[in-house]
Amino acid sequence: MENRDKSLATRVVDAMHGNDPFSQWLGIERVEDAPGRSVLRMTVRPEMCNGFGIAHGGITFSFADSAFAFASNSHGRKSVSIETSISHTVAVHPGDVLTAVAEEEHLSNKLANYRVTVTNQEGKVVALFKGIVYRTGKEWEV
Repeated sequence: MENRDKSLATRVVDAMHGNDPFSQWLGIERVEDAPGRSVLRMTVRPEMCNGFGIAHGGITFSFADSAFAFASNSHGRKSVSIETSISHTVAVHPGDVLTAVAEEEHLSNKLANYRVTVTNQEGKVVALFKGIVYRTGKEWEV
């Protein structure tokens, strides 16, 4: 597919993901790129776990943060995180297949709010993430 035939959201996320070795290390699979929305999937590996044998909280945070970043930049304006928080609701284990759904809740000229719900392969919510971005005046050149 010719690059210009792809949606703006997909072109932006292509550029971001292509230059994001950490998201690549996580093994993120992009399921959906849309304006104000990102859906990602990944499988938790043993090296992502802590001393309790469960996924380190930073893994679900980073996974949700990637979905947040892709969703918040998908309109074509470069946006950077200014505040985030996460609640871990269910333990995550090696082999779990996680899905993150980032959705825009509010969009203004300078700020935008997003909610990311992370679920496991059973559909159980394992983490709830909220984030606010500052929308710069710079456009993605994609």
